[in-house]
Amino acid sequence: MNERTADHRLSTLLERVEDQLRPGLLIRSVDPHDPVRVDRIPQPWRTLGCGNYAAVLVHPDHPEQVVKFYAPGRPGIEQEAEVYRRIGHHAAYSQCFHVGEGYLVLRRLQGITLYDCIRTGSPIPLQAMQHIDEALAYAVSRGLHGHDVHGRNVMVHEGRGLIVDISDFLNPEPCRAWQDLRWAYHRLYRPLIAPLGLQAPGPVLDLVRRSYRLYRRLNSQGRSR
Repeated sequence: MNERTADHRLSTLLERVEDQLRPGLLIRSVDPHDPVRVDRIPQPWRTLGCGNYAAVLVHPDHPEQVVKFYAPGRPGIEQEAEVYRRIGHHAAYSQCFHVGEGYLVLRRLQGITLYDCIRTGSPIPLQAMQHIDEALAYAVSRGLHGHDVHGRNVMVHEGRGLIVDISDFLNPEPCRAWQDLRWAYHRLYRPLIAPLGLQAPGPVLDLVRRSYRLYRRLNSQGRSR
């Protein structure tokens, strides 16, 4: 696709966002520690996923881009736009094409999250984990921080590791999410889970996620005393 065609397609997408998506979309943030909820979305748009700040949406005529809409009252869009500006072009990250009022237009990343790999028994190759290590080192070289990199924010596609959500990469506070995930990968997944092809139901993984968040919160409070 040449640059002129790409510009035209982006312009068409932005028109659809403003004329169709924005008027008909209803997003709520019920709890800042849980994913936002999409209560209403106009056809033919559909929801790809929800994070604690925003929902990621796609139009069938624009499968290579996604629109990340922040829920009302949830901060961070300016910070996320700055993160993408610093990241520039990198194979392990998405790319920001446009910053709108309350939303970003991003390159769509294809793959399966580590969360869903565990849930479905799909393999997580070692090289994908190494790709994430390299991508985080690159982010540090750009003045960023690998903050909140966890199983729902990391994907595997054709053996490569991708980081989906970098909205918190301006946060300088120490975060052990990726280190703890790497520890679990090397100490639990590779020797125990992968050889047996075990699957973990979604409710079990959600319980682990909530327990881990509580552990991190209590551990952080303990260090601050």
